[in-house]
Amino acid sequence: MTPIENHLTRAMPRRKPEGIVAALLPFDATGNIAEEAFAERLKATHAAGLTSAVNMDTGYANYLDDVDKERILRLTRATLGNAPFVAGAYIEGKDGDIVDLYRREIAKIREFGGTPILFQTARMHDRTPAEKARIYRAACEGLDSALAFELGRMFAPNGEIFDADTAERLMDIPALKGMKHSSLDVGLELTRLELRDKVRPDFKIYTGNDLGIRMTEFGSDYLLGLATFCPDKFAERDALWAAGDPAYYALSEAIQYLGAVAFRAPVPAYKHSAAIFLHLTGKIPTDKTHPRNPLRPQWEREILTDCANRLNLPIVEGV
Repeated sequence: MTPIENHLTRAMPRRKPEGIVAALLPFDATGNIAEEAFAERLKATHAAGLTSAVNMDTGYANYLDDVDKERILRLTRATLGNAPFVAGAYIEGKDGDIVDLYRREIAKIREFGGTPILFQTARMHDRTPAEKARIYRAACEGLDSALAFELGRMFAPNGEIFDADTAERLMDIPALKGMKHSSLDVGLELTRLELRDKVRPDFKIYTGNDLGIRMTEFGSDYLLGLATFCPDKFAERDALWAAGDPAYYALSEAIQYLGAVAFRAPVPAYKHSAAIFLHLTGKIPTDKTHPRNPLRPQWEREILTDCANRLNLPIVEGV
């Protein structure tokens, strides 16, 4: 059977997925990073039983300089205490040897006790599967745990969806414990799961499909930007699935409606949608986004209010 024909037989009821939330970086009225609000969102994610991922695409990793990225790492560790977190190792636009660049980013993340996830670089797009695997293996040498990232180019031009040969070679690297898969393609993700099951069953496939969050039903875990909108609702959804509670379906559909709205083209503007949604629901002080990020139209607040209503989330009046 093809992966699509086989997907119904993959359904895993009563399995609670591992959930990682890509944290949005909020801004205050003056355009500065809203540190207190950011810390509160990290606490809320931890309280929901989920793990935070910082300096990700959702946290403007492609726009932040090294000083601000270290600032975020420091704040994350101070906020979460000994709790685990994931952080992006982003090297795009930097000169030097690729392995050395990754190693420096990884060392900084490990300094603060985080688990690194390696963002892709356009400099590797034309490399062979063997060359890509060699670079990842060298970058991860000596690590107990790291993650890889497949990022579709609808999110960022440095992203790449690996071919099957490359994906299999990466699964063969002991330090890599999993891979975030952000193709937004259910069929392709199903083939990743089948490859994982054949090659390395303990390897995690973290769905990054904000348009198909029910991939968790078929064996994916998740690392989602969408989860930053409402981590408590994701935790509730996961618990309902694990309990076999039919209320799971209505909640999952309400979250997916939010995903369909927020992750429409241009996809990078989802971060503005997130800021608007979190501001509407009283979680962050403004709906400002990073000045280089694409913006949503004025009517975004109206449609996101409908999304919040479907999730039974209160709207803060007058914001």
